[in-house]
Amino acid sequence: MRHDPTFIGTVRDVHGATITVELSNDTVTGLGFVHGKGYRIGQVGSFVRIPLGFVDLYGVVSQVGAGAAPARDQERQAYGNRWVTVQMVGEGQRGGRFERGISQHPTIEDRVHIVIEADLRAIYGSGDPQDFVSVGHLASAESIPSLVNINKLVTRHSAVVGTTGSGKSTTVAGLLNALSDPEQYPSARIIVFDIHGEYSKALVDRAAVFRVAADETRGQQALHVPFWALSFEELSALAFGTLDDGNGAKTAAVADALVQLKKDALKSQPREGIEESQVTADTPIPFCIHKLWFDLHQREHQTVMAKPGEAQDELVPAYALGADGQPMQLGDAMSVTPPAYRTVKSSGPKTEQIHWSQSPPPLALRQQLAGLASKLRDPRLAFLFNPGDWRPDIDGKTGKDLDKLLEDWIGGPKPITILDLSGIPAPILNELIGALLRVLYDAIFWARNLPEGGRERPLLMVLEEAHAYLSKENSGAAAAAVRRIAKEGRKYGVGMMIVSQRPSEIDSTILSQCGTIFAMRLANDTDRGHVTSAASDSLKGLFEMLPVLRTGEAIIVGEAVSLPVRTLIAPPPLDRRPDSIDPRVVERGDLTEGFQGLGGWNQHCDSSDYSVMVRQWRKQSPHYDHIKPTANDNEE
Repeated sequence: MRHDPTFIGTVRDVHGATITVELSNDTVTGLGFVHGKGYRIGQVGSFVRIPLGFVDLYGVVSQVGAGAAPARDQERQAYGNRWVTVQMVGEGQRGGRFERGISQHPTIEDRVHIVIEADLRAIYGSGDPQDFVSVGHLASAESIPSLVNINKLVTRHSAVVGTTGSGKSTTVAGLLNALSDPEQYPSARIIVFDIHGEYSKALVDRAAVFRVAADETRGQQALHVPFWALSFEELSALAFGTLDDGNGAKTAAVADALVQLKKDALKSQPREGIEESQVTADTPIPFCIHKLWFDLHQREHQTVMAKPGEAQDELVPAYALGADGQPMQLGDAMSVTPPAYRTVKSSGPKTEQIHWSQSPPPLALRQQLAGLASKLRDPRLAFLFNPGDWRPDIDGKTGKDLDKLLEDWIGGPKPITILDLSGIPAPILNELIGALLRVLYDAIFWARNLPEGGRERPLLMVLEEAHAYLSKENSGAAAAAVRRIAKEGRKYGVGMMIVSQRPSEIDSTILSQCGTIFAMRLANDTDRGHVTSAASDSLKGLFEMLPVLRTGEAIIVGEAVSLPVRTLIAPPPLDRRPDSIDPRVVERGDLTEGFQGLGGWNQHCDSSDYSVMVRQWRKQSPHYDHIKPTANDNEE
């Protein structure tokens, strides 16, 4: 029989999806040549093919050497430790389509071959070209693109994990560039939750950027999150903190007051699709939170006295009086100015006595109301409590409704929306992300059968630095929203891409829902174990390569790829990389654009202008606008 140059050995043991192969005496481990091209033989992560009639079975080498030998043969080393362990992953008809999973198993003495470039092209190029997007090329064959199934990548969820410096952010930028190609996917819809403001530069030509401290000269738009779009639980956590008093009386009273304000606002400005009788504390109807604070403040602080010249059972507010006998401060809801009341006085004539108001009775909410007043005045939270055109007036009327907000975020002309959350105060970040996810998901869920819904036009949510708010110990709003999307999102066209440098800190329930994993360099054993257990393919040997992957290289496993594949992700151009590149300690060249001088510890620094540093700190913006600060800048 004519020698087949692809033949490497025969099957000696079959255990489920794991087989053991004994290499042929003629097989030389290392580099072999087939049809003039070199292939690595017996390398972990390489592919093998087992012909069975008209079907070819495919597997991935997970272990090589003595450890791969069957137990009964460990003492027999007639030809050295020439054993290979292979994990079976799929099969394909000769000249036909490759499919994951196997319908039959190999048997003893079946011949095993290396997979050559022609086989790889058949595997990775199978299927409808419109269903696949190229994200780079195979690490073992630069001429073969690495294709992922965009349908399964988006709707079945995915995760990009890798240690700091592994090229994770650049990989995400490269993936988003591929998924938002205007020629191939003109109606792509992607929203990025950017915790550190890294992606604006990388996606500048195809992304709309929303930021709290927006820089309009750079094309950024102001980020507004209307508080009245949140559920009662979300708003309560952000506005009041803890309301629970054991019996729920405070929560119920605040909810009742909120519902009444929403009903009053609905009378002033009717909204299509909702009647007054249908309004609940969670209904996204505008209401004036300043009026809610003012009414509750009066309930807690108001003192009363008998109305002068009238019957003593008629009580009026006991405002503090000035020298002219007029009330000193009646208070104003919109400016968060509380009214000033006279102190309680139980002695003297009844017409001069001052009592606490008992109608309605106080709720012991003084501490929470003081906190809410502080938040309503805080300019850092203006995006939430004073949201521009979405800010209700005292009657609950707004200039814009949620349809315009959703259109800006997921219906604009650009395929990607970046919500730059770098200016959000850290204490509320978790609750805010949870609220944003819930708002978007609810909108998509109820519009699932409309052209704007997820079934007609799926939405991909990219969650950067996910370990910061999806940890196992975290039971906040963000984790709850992500769990819901992970379990239900596929049916309604909402997918997630979780990005993290510490996968071990992410709730395993969430990570296990990711159908596709892009695993980059991970040196930590705990992180690798977490990824291995979450992956849909049992390929322990393949994941053992994670500590030695190159920067920008990933092992892709899961539903979106035909076979687990080691890929070099195509990065964006140098001037379009995320703003997350490691600074150089020793380097020649200019500092960050806009500054004069040479960077690095090995260069001389003649002068420094720290007033510019303070100016940018106060502006809460990393972008230097080339304008020399004035004396006024130092006083702002």
